[in-house]
Amino acid sequence: MGKIEKTNAARLLDKAGVPYELIPYTVDESNLAAEHVAEELGENIEQVFKTLVLRGDRNGLFVCVIPGNFEVDLKVAARISGNKNCDLIPMKELLPLTGYIRGGCSPIGMKKPYPTFIHESALLYDHIYISAGVRGLQFRISPKHLFDYTGAEIYPI
Repeated sequence: MGKIEKTNAARLLDKAGVPYELIPYTVDESNLAAEHVAEELGENIEQVFKTLVLRGDRNGLFVCVIPGNFEVDLKVAARISGNKNCDLIPMKELLPLTGYIRGGCSPIGMKKPYPTFIHESALLYDHIYISAGVRGLQFRISPKHLFDYTGAEIYPI
């Protein structure tokens, strides 16, 4: 395998002095699920986090980073983000709003900094995996560094 191309998100972490590893995996276009990513990485699904972008009725866009085997609880997500209701943004809005595509959405380096909530189970691990901003590449990063860099708040269980 050739040299791993650094993503914009990786360059941002480099600039901020945040340690991470870039871990490539084989992409299956027909299966972009986090379970597939975890399988490819040979890691527990609980440590492979997915990044979801939601829109609240009061405060607009926000980001939830949750374990790959979880579904976002819209009631909890609305409450923690100061909204009454919220929903996942339509897929067609993902690229224009974040600069990322489905299966390659990272909480780092979106077009604008959105309020970010990271599931508290991340803190149980020395490292977790999140998208590095493209399909086929994950960051292996300390949850503490991720919280610090993104200014994220806890997403409660």
